[in-house]
Amino acid sequence: MTTTENSGFRPFETMLDKPEVLSILKNTAAGADDCELFLERRKQETVIFDDGRVRNASFTAKEGFGLRAVKGEATGYAHSSEINEAAIGRASETARLAVGQGGGTLAPPPGRTNRRIYGDGNPVGEREFASLVGMLKEIDAFARDLDRRVVQATASITTSFQEIEILRPDGSSAKDSRPMSRVNVAVIAEENGRRETGSAATGGRIGLEELNGKNPWRDLVEEALRIARVNLEAVPAPAGEMDVVLGPGWPGVLLHEAVGHGLEGDFNRKKSSAFAGLMGKRVAAPGVTVIDDGTILDRRGSITIDDEGTPSQANTLIEDGILVNYLQDRQNARLVGVAPTGNGRRESYEHAPMPRMTNTFMQGADAEPEAVLAELTDGIYAVGFGGGQVDITNGKFVFNCTEAYRVKDGKIGAPVKNATLIGDGATALKRIRAVGNDLKLDPGIGLCGKNGQWVPVGVGLPTLLIGGLTVGGSAA
Repeated sequence: MTTTENSGFRPFETMLDKPEVLSILKNTAAGADDCELFLERRKQETVIFDDGRVRNASFTAKEGFGLRAVKGEATGYAHSSEINEAAIGRASETARLAVGQGGGTLAPPPGRTNRRIYGDGNPVGEREFASLVGMLKEIDAFARDLDRRVVQATASITTSFQEIEILRPDGSSAKDSRPMSRVNVAVIAEENGRRETGSAATGGRIGLEELNGKNPWRDLVEEALRIARVNLEAVPAPAGEMDVVLGPGWPGVLLHEAVGHGLEGDFNRKKSSAFAGLMGKRVAAPGVTVIDDGTILDRRGSITIDDEGTPSQANTLIEDGILVNYLQDRQNARLVGVAPTGNGRRESYEHAPMPRMTNTFMQGADAEPEAVLAELTDGIYAVGFGGGQVDITNGKFVFNCTEAYRVKDGKIGAPVKNATLIGDGATALKRIRAVGNDLKLDPGIGLCGKNGQWVPVGVGLPTLLIGGLTVGGSAA
């Protein structure tokens, strides 16, 4: 939750002398276009149970600040793990190097919000360490008892809690407390000398107990085992150009990577995106609408405010196939003369913000999923994805399928292994032939990297038919 002063919010506690800090900020901002002090405190606990024992257990706690001054396209940024006036003063000297002789006009602060998108309870330490280990032991035993073919099980629990405050030269501030929990399960099953893996996970901006209530760990184990069993029966994937149906939910990671990054404001301002200069033009088939929404309750990619203090919002990027918006932070928005969209994000106080996605998904349409599959006469039905690579400049992508099936005449056949999908985002958008009515968001596991920074995100997709992707596998 973001607040103004004295509104009952648990404060970001520091020993800073606020008048002195504001004096430093005003000096830093003199002649700049923008300036803020980003304060952060973060805790994280992770326990990994592998092959019947605790493989790793860690607890980290860090705090610090980042001070930024912006003038035009130049950014001066300095950070420190020491939160005191002296360190902020030294950081100011570095940040001001970007301002030079000044001449800028300081932008007004972001608007306010008191909207709650997630609670402010701290999930770190919600369970004692022994209890976490006990839960992981139960997961391990349950997986092995489900199927004699399970030869290895790995499970992990991660909880974190981030507190931030953003202070500006005019004295305005915005605060947010961000919880996160995640449970991962992976199994290896063996039959007749062949080993295959399956994995499942769940996460969100809620406590561990609430997370387990919404998606019990037993369901995760059963899902991981189901995927491993499917892969034990998989045959080599065909190769060649063919139509592909993407399943709902996590396959939206392809949309995130191949399309979403290309719609971030910095890439388009610099004209390095395949979507640069296409505002108002058709970039996708009719009926295709893509949204980035950071306001969905308790979702992993949601943020009450971004890391510049701008309230998060739902941004329609592509509407009925027409490009209508890019994702903007304050700097890029100012440089191109538009409003920020609440997408200025950073990994930590050690990093300057830049345009990033939150929860990015394609809206569902009217078609029943079965009807979408029925249109696939000869191709691949891709349900799960692993790693992938994307070139932002041209949108070309390569994604590995972790669960996929051969389809002929609309009928799902044998599972296939080692299938890769190859194409480019701009072309794939225009080749969408059918969109299902079953939009589903991922289970809360997304993590997005850009320029060396990692932030939690969400993805989503309805069942989708795309014509003419290249499928990499064995010979057809």
